[in-house]
Amino acid sequence: MSEHQFRGRREDLRLVTGRGRYTSDHHFNGQVAGHFLRADRAHAKIVSIDIEAARKLPGVLDVLTGADLMAAGWKGAPAMAFFKGVGGSSLRVPFRTGLAHERVRFVGEPVALVVAKTEAIAQDAAELIAIEYEDLPVAVTASAALAQGATPLHGDAPGNLAFDYEYGNRDSTETGFKDAAHVVRVELHAQRISGNPMEPKSCIAVYDAADDAYELCIPTQGASDIKNTLSGMVGLAPDKFRIRSFDVGGAFGVRNEVYPEFLAVMLAAKRTGKPIQWLGTRSETISGDHHARAADLIGELAVDPKGKFLALRVEWLVNLGAFSSNAGPLINTVAAPTSSAMSLYKVGALHGRHRLVFTNTTPTTAYRGAGRPNVAYLWERLVEEAAAVTGVDPIALRRRNALRKDVFPLKTLTGSSYDSADPARLLDAALEAAEWDGFKARRKAARKSGKLRGIGLALFLEPSGGMGKEQVEIRVGSDGKLAMYANAGPSGQGHETVFPALVADILGFAEDRIELRYNDVAQPKLLGTGSFGSRSLICHGAALTVAAKEIVEKGKKLAATELEVAPTDVTFDKGQYRVAGTDLTVSIKTLIEKKWGEGAHPLDTNTAIDLAFAYPSGAHVAEVEIDPDTGLCAIVNYVAADDCGNIINHTLVEGQLQGGLMQGIGQVFGEHIVYDPDNGQLLSGTFMDYAMPRADYLSPLKLIDCGAPSPVNVLGAKGAGEAGATGAVPALANAVLDALKAVNVRKLDMPYSPHRVWRAIQEAQ
Repeated sequence: MSEHQFRGRREDLRLVTGRGRYTSDHHFNGQVAGHFLRADRAHAKIVSIDIEAARKLPGVLDVLTGADLMAAGWKGAPAMAFFKGVGGSSLRVPFRTGLAHERVRFVGEPVALVVAKTEAIAQDAAELIAIEYEDLPVAVTASAALAQGATPLHGDAPGNLAFDYEYGNRDSTETGFKDAAHVVRVELHAQRISGNPMEPKSCIAVYDAADDAYELCIPTQGASDIKNTLSGMVGLAPDKFRIRSFDVGGAFGVRNEVYPEFLAVMLAAKRTGKPIQWLGTRSETISGDHHARAADLIGELAVDPKGKFLALRVEWLVNLGAFSSNAGPLINTVAAPTSSAMSLYKVGALHGRHRLVFTNTTPTTAYRGAGRPNVAYLWERLVEEAAAVTGVDPIALRRRNALRKDVFPLKTLTGSSYDSADPARLLDAALEAAEWDGFKARRKAARKSGKLRGIGLALFLEPSGGMGKEQVEIRVGSDGKLAMYANAGPSGQGHETVFPALVADILGFAEDRIELRYNDVAQPKLLGTGSFGSRSLICHGAALTVAAKEIVEKGKKLAATELEVAPTDVTFDKGQYRVAGTDLTVSIKTLIEKKWGEGAHPLDTNTAIDLAFAYPSGAHVAEVEIDPDTGLCAIVNYVAADDCGNIINHTLVEGQLQGGLMQGIGQVFGEHIVYDPDNGQLLSGTFMDYAMPRADYLSPLKLIDCGAPSPVNVLGAKGAGEAGATGAVPALANAVLDALKAVNVRKLDMPYSPHRVWRAIQEAQ
């Protein structure tokens, strides 16, 4: 697609003029309000709940507790658990219903739901609910929860171990370490962070008693996923759930879950017969939306005398939170760590063990990068340590061990299939743009002005897309426009712009006469899932491409009939069918707009395609400057050379990369969910305490397209949405620690907030 075709995002006018439609913009006749009473302690038995005073308050329609959810007979929230662990063990998925029952397990867990005529009345009633608790011991870290004598959170999870997972080959890895001239080891902590979408978690539920069906307005990344999950929990067919999710104010992985609040609001709607609206607050979002990262990472790298990587040994201790979220166990085992375990390096053997642990904290799930930043962070810190131990220049060490372009496609030691990459090109492009060779002079100049300057490099590779099938449908409307149906609901990616443009380019049909319809309640049932894992273009875009090409082929038969020739005599180019060697033509526009009689239009097309993972990769260079008197870190230069495969729209891809970078920067320099280790109270529950990244964090930025087309999809595309977060974390960590070496700081965990950096400098001195 030519770049000059991009004239801005089609959805922008609606969004910037306040005409977006989010959850709170939906309204139903007779709608009432819901308000949740939440646990004010991290771990306790619920001795009793007295709701009578709340029920009697004028304007209150209903009060629900965990007992009501249990009586409904609905199943608990699921977790993706198709994979096996050590000894054939399975993931433990404790029962979790819409409201806490008999015990609370983290601060902010919903305990009761009040339904009233107004939000104010519901809040007043919630304050009248009297709960007697019996406090239990608290463990907010994975190591504390695994410690001998720790109180189990769940009866069916002894020792608080949710899952013990291994991959790779232990024996060959041990051999590699025995043969090593050098063994380097790093211990890192990827702190817990909050996704914090712009739109707080919310829900409107309407129950249709005549049809025994529910209508839900929620922010989500995939309506089909939500329908299927609710079907399994509630026991109704997926088509009994109508999901409305038009505009979504940010998603980042945390909006692809069925949260317990949704179930409670649904049951209340059924009991009262009223549409119920619950709009979460920012503090509810920070405390109750599933968190991310929260893992202790240990890595060991075996290196031979010449600096060749012989073996990698990895151990993760993952804080899963109080329950298994749907995606949390997957992204900390199979999805990213196993899939991209080798990164862009040739290593002779590897073995990993990941233990997932229940704690008295909010559950964790996927968040932009979804395990990938942890993989890259651990690898790149190991490479830096290996360079220091062996005395080999870090760039030379990477070149010596980076995979060559000609080894792709590559079947890895863990069974993944890396489709394509060109690590040498990425590295060369990033180093040149960052002016790496001139860094020593810049560091010297910074030192004269009293600043510490550091530079960091990171190579990475990550999975994107997915397996299975993806289905789309393109229909011709009575107005001669094309409606495209897909399970791709955007949350800022620009789907409404890029998907119609993609199909218009193939058909030679006016782009403004093609509309993407996603999460449409009248949408046909389609195979596939929503928008996550950097999969939208690879999956939905590729399926729409195939469907558009099928329309072209169908059109040839119609054109042949119109032109009274055989279909084999018809060619197609830029929207025109032509009889070869003549001036006889008919446009696809004419065929689309023609009335062909009753029933479906002959150009209507429903297509399903098989999917495979594509592996984007990158080389990022970050340069930082630190004021040792205050600990303040500033990014003075950032270069990102990325392989996103074939790029359909550079402007949108750049926006995705910038967004990912900002979220990676947020993790590195400030974002941190903190719990009191003694009582489990959340200490960073508002923006007064939780540091969000700001626009001035990002320095002048250079983005370099180093695309190696993917052979596994018709577009040659790879994911772009998570590359920024995956590359930023290790590149910036390496840069900060490089700067701090000058003042004898050798180890410091994120976030690199001014106080933490300043304190590390003081302690080192």
